[in-house]
Amino acid sequence: MSLARIASLATCLASCNLTLMSAEVSIGDGNTARLTPHPLRAVILGEVHARPFTPIATPRRILHFAFDTAGEAARADRAALSDFCARRDLEAPKPSAKHHRVMLGGATLRWEQHSEFTTYTWELPSEPGTPFYPAAASLAGPMSNVPQPGPLLVALDLHLLSDNKDKPVAIGNLFDHASLAVAENSDGSVLFATDFQADPSGFVRVLLLDRGLGPERAGAVVQRIIETETYRTLALLGLPEAQRLSPSINRIETRLAELTQEMRHAHQLQDNQNLLDELTALAAELEAGAGASHFRFGASRAYNEIVQLRLQTIGERKVDIYPTWSSFLTRRMQPAMRTCVTIEDRQATLSARLSRAANLLRTRVDVELERQNRDLLKSMNDRTRLQLRLQTTVEGLSVAAVSYYVVGLFHYLMEGLHDKGVPVNVPLVTGLFVPVAMLGIWFLVRRIRNQHGDE
Repeated sequence: MSLARIASLATCLASCNLTLMSAEVSIGDGNTARLTPHPLRAVILGEVHARPFTPIATPRRILHFAFDTAGEAARADRAALSDFCARRDLEAPKPSAKHHRVMLGGATLRWEQHSEFTTYTWELPSEPGTPFYPAAASLAGPMSNVPQPGPLLVALDLHLLSDNKDKPVAIGNLFDHASLAVAENSDGSVLFATDFQADPSGFVRVLLLDRGLGPERAGAVVQRIIETETYRTLALLGLPEAQRLSPSINRIETRLAELTQEMRHAHQLQDNQNLLDELTALAAELEAGAGASHFRFGASRAYNEIVQLRLQTIGERKVDIYPTWSSFLTRRMQPAMRTCVTIEDRQATLSARLSRAANLLRTRVDVELERQNRDLLKSMNDRTRLQLRLQTTVEGLSVAAVSYYVVGLFHYLMEGLHDKGVPVNVPLVTGLFVPVAMLGIWFLVRRIRNQHGDE
């Protein structure tokens, strides 16, 4: 049986295995209690087998593309791939599938969709001979038949060849010697080399020399090498974001130091309120940048860890004078990763400093407002006390005025009685009524005031 046939059968078996595992079945038979599984059990079991290694025969040419498909672009890409397969009478990917594999003549397309990117990997036949011949640009024609899912992130040209002892490959002539990284796996059954640079066609070239891997191990090594290059690129996406945020963070740090000095000399309420408004604006600007970069920095850390794990799984051994992939990437990638971590730490530290300064200033403003409120209440008490005194004076005058009118009315009454023949000494009776009227009116006014006070 040919190696291509073996690869096809292995893919079919893996697909069948996923189909069976994804079905929600109850555990047990008719004679025993049937156990209902958790709704996510099938998904969890299937995730372990989501992206199985596919056997690859040597020689083989691999063209790998990764596209940014965050948001709605992922749905459009799935629809485009389904249309691509339907027009060629090929099986389309399932609605919930994250990977799909189809045969196109002598080539194989492997499609994988991740959280923020999608990959298209073309496995092409190759003749044993010169590495990277013909050029990758002449082999990338099938990719043009699929609508581009999004911005291109990774373009990888991987050539798997047998290591010919009689005619060894001059690796130093294929790559830039200044950035060439070469290593072999733990048992020396494969040698892999790259310079991590784009060739004139835009592809990063990787050469694998098979020293007895076999199709299964070759498929595993190829997939790990592809993932290393893909996640290396994705991990470095955090560096431009860190560089974009750095000037803003520097400016906020400088202005915070200046505001802290100004706080020491600001004693007026308006000055403190102006400082608090500026601190709040700086905190809002910082949080906006931190919110936009939080996912990117977290993803960069995760991708960098995956790169390290993939290289550890391969188990690198040094070859001649060339650095291994791990040592090369540690020297070139770690400064970028440390930059991202530093920016993230500075954001957290600066946010805490802004919060402390704003709380201190807000406390000062609150104390100043409380002092003003206290002075205002004291002034209101003084005014109230003055109003009470005025009210007492007005009450005395009102008692006299009302008594005058009441006595006048009483005088008219007595004169009327005197004119009718009633023997009344009008001046005497009027004079005697004056203190009675004043006492009665004073008592009435006091009673009304006491009732209002109780209410």
